[in-house]
Amino acid sequence: MKRHELTDQQWELLAPFFPRQPPKPGGQWKDHRLMLNGILWRLNTGAPWRDLPERYGPWQTVYDRFAKMRHSGLLDRLIERLQLRLNQAGLIDPDLFCIDGTNVRAARAAAGAAKKKPAAR
Repeated sequence: MKRHELTDQQWELLAPFFPRQPPKPGGQWKDHRLMLNGILWRLNTGAPWRDLPERYGPWQTVYDRFAKMRHSGLLDRLIERLQLRLNQAGLIDPDLFCIDGTNVRAARAAAGAAKKKPAAR
């Protein structure tokens, strides 16, 4: 097993969320586990999609599956299921579990805006 990939036990927990048949007649979907492993590799490494290892298939295929999972709400359901399981096992401390909403504004010049020119005298 490669780093950042799901174990058999982890996949058993997530497999029921994925359809067993291709969604369209004649559609040939790549293996759900392989696509999820590719998504996890990308999210864990922070690498660009184009740098996805070839063992996961074309990066566009993995990205398309990620986008579909995100838009359909499947990723949210997976995360909720995992959080529920961790909470039931007592592995989440509610005092420490939070989302940081901090943001930092960059100067306009950081976004490519023109710099102010000194006033003519």
